[in-house]
Amino acid sequence: MERSDQMFKVRAAELRKILVELGPAYIKIAQAVSSRPDLIPPSYLDELSLLQDRISAFSTEVALDTIEKELGLRIDELFSEISPEPVAAASLGQVYQARLRRSGQVVAVKVQRPGVQAAISLDILILRFLAGVVKKVGKFNTDLQAVVDEWASSLFREMDYKKEADNGLKFRRLYGGIKDVFVPNIYMEHTTRRVLVMEWVELSEVKDLYLVEVGVYCSFNQLLENGFYHADPHPGNLFRTYDGKLAYIDFGMMGEFKQEFRDGFIEACLHLVNRDFDALSKDCHSRASSTNCRKGARYKSFNRCLPRCDCQRSPKYKLWRPFRKFGNYYVQVQISNTFIFFSGYSQSCCIGGDRNNSPQLKSSLRSLLYKDGAFRIDRLESLLTESLRARTEKALIKSQREEADSRVVFKEILSFTLKEKGSFVREILVEEFAKGLDALGLATFDSLTSAATTVIPFTGSTSFSLMSKEDMINLRTLQRLMFLMAGPESNKKSFEETNGVSSPNNKQGAYLEESSLLSYQPELVSEILTMFSIIPELPPESQQQLLRLPADVAGRLVSRASARTIQRIFL
Repeated sequence: MERSDQMFKVRAAELRKILVELGPAYIKIAQAVSSRPDLIPPSYLDELSLLQDRISAFSTEVALDTIEKELGLRIDELFSEISPEPVAAASLGQVYQARLRRSGQVVAVKVQRPGVQAAISLDILILRFLAGVVKKVGKFNTDLQAVVDEWASSLFREMDYKKEADNGLKFRRLYGGIKDVFVPNIYMEHTTRRVLVMEWVELSEVKDLYLVEVGVYCSFNQLLENGFYHADPHPGNLFRTYDGKLAYIDFGMMGEFKQEFRDGFIEACLHLVNRDFDALSKDCHSRASSTNCRKGARYKSFNRCLPRCDCQRSPKYKLWRPFRKFGNYYVQVQISNTFIFFSGYSQSCCIGGDRNNSPQLKSSLRSLLYKDGAFRIDRLESLLTESLRARTEKALIKSQREEADSRVVFKEILSFTLKEKGSFVREILVEEFAKGLDALGLATFDSLTSAATTVIPFTGSTSFSLMSKEDMINLRTLQRLMFLMAGPESNKKSFEETNGVSSPNNKQGAYLEESSLLSYQPELVSEILTMFSIIPELPPESQQQLLRLPADVAGRLVSRASARTIQRIFL
């Protein structure tokens, strides 16, 4: 009857009402699904989103009675005023605005629904039975009952407001200092298993794209930096404050991401983005539950699947397929549309996180930047670009100063490299600069020698070169490093200019032209000097570290020259 669009909305509304009647466990499931626009149609998304904070409230009389019993004081002894009706109602409880009598502080008082634990226990028993039936009929590899058990455990933890208060204080300590993130204080002296009192947050309905960036940055900081993360970040738990900050207001469902999995996930992201599928396959096998999965047809089939994945075109579906195919034999990984940004942040953590002294990550970074002993400058460019995008993009969006991009990015690169946590990357850069300058010296000497032979009579046409193939590679790497120092625009041209070098038949012509690209580019030198004008803006300790770099490079340079001289004398 051509009423499909209209009926979608009608059925979505009916589904929402049914879920409310079924009880809190089903409402929690709907809340999780309502944050996944990639899974459900827009009509259902709109209706299920109403379950995030617009659920029918229970009696205020019952709520006030619960507060008095839990805290052991009368309402008028606790609060000088309290709202006559709840300001919000959710699946497990509802919230009142009040003012503490002693301090005068405006607070939010969350009270648990009566009988909610018994209702959820029954719902989970039913869901667990259904999960067993579905697994048997559908022949799923995944243990669906274990999934229900894990979800049930987190749900019961969420019903303990004392535990939620501990979570909130820990979350505030770890992430409350992030720029434009607000985590309210919690009053432990007024908190029990069924009543929670926290600082009141004035919320704003204004939509702010910048806060999306803040939320993404904060979320990945939770997952990869500290491993303590908010496991229920739906719109009913995240708000914009009147002063433009992102507020987290619910800490019942939290998660722990262990150190070994954080390191492993960062490694997997690095290998996937750089299309190192053999290493990615080993990552998955090393974290699988069964050692048998490392052998046989599954291992070979898995390796064949991965190279066909295209993380740029379809990060979700194609990447999920090889993981899903083998069920429990491999780590179950769900890759969403935020994967590209996530991989960038993972690279940021690898080279810039507080854990960059981890031997495992150092080994991963070195294997990423070197292949068969040769430095891969393109990988360094990719790492720095992606990591700095994760660090600076939110600031650039907020300020909207497009012309400052190059300056901000270079300042971030320099600042990071000169800090203690950038020491590993700094060592690599110093080594590569020394190798490049050494190669440049050899190229210059060969150039002078070649020029001399053209004017000195009776020397003949034979020429002798000190340059090796490795020196040529080091010389090209030096050029790319100089483009990198000159800023993003110059770096963008470096591929064209470097790869645009003609390829003469003789090696001497090649390195002469290569060295000329470094020696006769006043614009490049000018851009580098301009970028270095930000040095006075660096902290004093970073400036001191910068002053020590020339001596470090010179020391490496002398060491290389001495080793080469000794080698040519005795070998």
